[in-house]
Amino acid sequence: MKSRRLSRKRSRAAIVTAAAASVVAGAAMLPSWSAGAASVAEDPKVDPATKATFQQLADAVFTDRTEALVDGTASAQQKGRHHHKTSRFSGKVKLSQKQSRAENSALSELRGRKDRLAKLGEKYSAAKTEVALDATRVKGRKATVDVTETTTLTYAKAKGDEPKTTGFQAHHRLTFQADKQGDWQLTGIRDTDDGVAVNQPAEPPAVAPDTADDGNPPSATRSATTQPAPAAPKNFTASGYDYNAMADYAAKHWNNYNPDYPDFNGAGAGGDCTNFVSQALKAGGWKHVPGYTNDFHNWFGNSEIQSDSFVGVNEFSWFALSSKRATGLANVYQMDVGDVLQVDFDRDGSKDHSMIVNYRSPQGVPYLTYHSTNTYNRSVASIIASYPTAYYYAYRT
Repeated sequence: MKSRRLSRKRSRAAIVTAAAASVVAGAAMLPSWSAGAASVAEDPKVDPATKATFQQLADAVFTDRTEALVDGTASAQQKGRHHHKTSRFSGKVKLSQKQSRAENSALSELRGRKDRLAKLGEKYSAAKTEVALDATRVKGRKATVDVTETTTLTYAKAKGDEPKTTGFQAHHRLTFQADKQGDWQLTGIRDTDDGVAVNQPAEPPAVAPDTADDGNPPSATRSATTQPAPAAPKNFTASGYDYNAMADYAAKHWNNYNPDYPDFNGAGAGGDCTNFVSQALKAGGWKHVPGYTNDFHNWFGNSEIQSDSFVGVNEFSWFALSSKRATGLANVYQMDVGDVLQVDFDRDGSKDHSMIVNYRSPQGVPYLTYHSTNTYNRSVASIIASYPTAYYYAYRT
């Protein structure tokens, strides 16, 4: 969650009116396909079979995106577009031409991400994507479909006790429009998590910037993303915190939310990411600092009330640094279990996302778990490959 300030944009729908001077003139003004009753299909009904096809097309869209990241799969230029799962859909339910172009662009971007990942030493050998249909709403010739995507990717070079897989759950809203024959075309896809999924081609949604109301908050120092990183071994006993408990909490609650805390996904202010990180740190021994919620020197959270520093990305940074509970790391590859990574995607000076390290490989690669989108065991290399121009801030806790 980026801040408590909500940012909402409202648009006013255009209203078009027309009047016919006569029955003949009015008929001439109508679109050619609707001039006669026989050529116009009634508003189509969405029966269970149609809903199932909506779900299957959504599954094909996100499966195509995931497979674009898997090593050994040929590109669309090599295999041809007919190998995309979405190309199998035609007739009653299919992609619109505009959405088809958008998906081709997304797949091209994701193949570029796969190439950047390979240069960072990471490949995926297999993937599995499943999509569940959550809700379907129909109004006239428009259908809005909510789905949940669950994706797992298998690391190609996992050894020993390294994570074998990474994965996430993401929520999407699809818009279908019925054409003149009553056939449904997928015309739009929107991610509703305010999150950063590995197969998400678009930048995370923008949210309102934070402002500090009290004092002069400390500035975090940007961390490098190059390898090899200078050595910065973590002392796991000096602080008195239980870092394994932090990692265990993240593993338990990455997609199984703790009811002892509120869920800020869909709250319109950046999601649940920092709230989740704070919960994990608290599980490992971080103590409450009570006081006013908007004073970044305070830090507390439970089911009823949370300080801004417990749930806000920037406020968390201010508290962690000013309280000396965290220090900046020069390089993201220096992070270890229990450390925190924050990202400023658009480099506007206001951080957007928080994640916690749940594992560090013997090769020195940190793996992250986070909310918004619910994700586990995602390597820092994958984050960098997805957002190579972002600013990164790593914290030793």
